[in-house]
Amino acid sequence: MNTKTFLISGLIGGIVDWLLGWLFYGILLADFFPQPNESTKTMVCILAGCLTFGFFVSYIFNRWAQISTASTGAKAGAVIGFFMGLNASLFNMALVKGVTYKMFAVDLLVSIILAIIVGAVIGVLNGKLNPNN
Repeated sequence: MNTKTFLISGLIGGIVDWLLGWLFYGILLADFFPQPNESTKTMVCILAGCLTFGFFVSYIFNRWAQISTASTGAKAGAVIGFFMGLNASLFNMALVKGVTYKMFAVDLLVSIILAIIVGAVIGVLNGKLNPNN
């Protein structure tokens, strides 16, 4: 595994996830989902979670799958987004007061869309940063 490729694609993938999350959850669906408090702790945790996701996808793509194109990155991202989104949505449904089945479905769909885009971005970066793939 090329550590430089892993770090750069993971960092950029995490930033893309953070920006897309802000777009979807903070703007497009702001009236649909309850908004978190805007404390520094909340924002730092959201950014850290997005970076964790970026590095997680980058690790899988670089270490195990050698994914280096937008197409394969998007496909793998869709699968990762489905399972991670399903996991989070099921826990939210069980533990967060007021979560509806509609919110469950929309959150799962958004998770898949975000992971598709993040996967495509990381795939492209892997191809550009590590042309040996």
